[in-house]
Amino acid sequence: MLLFVLICLGLALTGVAGLQMMYMFYLETVDRERKKHVADLEHECKRLRHDLSDAEKTIAEQKLRLEAVYSETSEEAWAEVIEEI
Repeated sequence: MLLFVLICLGLALTGVAGLQMMYMFYLETVDRERKKHVADLEHECKRLRHDLSDAEKTIAEQKLRLEAVYSETSEEAWAEVIEEI
């Protein structure tokens, strides 16, 4: 009888160890997928930062062009106002 109990206990412990190993493999897979996802997000962030810097440069160039155009037109407008007075 005692031998039967020890065999059952040994099999139960073997089953628990097997479940723990399966759970460890599952956690390793989840961790690998998480690392891959983080790497993809970092790559996307780097691309978006590059796009943002390009957009900021474009905006700065457009502001300079607008300032140049407005400065020319505002000087001409003031010249006309002074001539009318």
